[in-house]
Amino acid sequence: MNSLIEPTLKSLKKAEVILFNLTDEQLSNTSIPPYFSSIGKHVRHILDFYDCIFKLRNNKIDLTTRSRNPLVEQHCSDAINYLYELNNKLRNFRVNTNQEIIVVDNLGEGNIEIPYTIGALLAQANSHTIHHYAIINYILNGMKISINDLEFGYNATTPRA
Repeated sequence: MNSLIEPTLKSLKKAEVILFNLTDEQLSNTSIPPYFSSIGKHVRHILDFYDCIFKLRNNKIDLTTRSRNPLVEQHCSDAINYLYELNNKLRNFRVNTNQEIIVVDNLGEGNIEIPYTIGALLAQANSHTIHHYAIINYILNGMKISINDLEFGYNATTPRA
């Protein structure tokens, strides 16, 4: 298996810790300030990023065309199914990570096209996942829910006390 796929699968597996231990109400709770976002919205956002990668067409990946399925934000079972679907796609993803592609994204000024490689996008997706796990951890803390994973939301390069 590709050296970028293994750590990505490991990062995505951490979503199971949340999805198997939260209720649908906890997943969709938007009561925590300052952004009043739900854990489900962050999980859906993470998974949508990966979903875009599998929509490679004409050497282009458009990160602005995310699925945004509200059921994934509201129901742990829908989020788990989406997670497993993407895990299976990742396990079977046979692509040259050095392949040059164009990524379409919106950095705040409208859509732009950015030259990338598949490998760079996979690395970005993994870092993006960990970043959102940190936000989820903040929301969990605000809800007084603890998870049994001391690495959840921490990048491998984060210094530890």
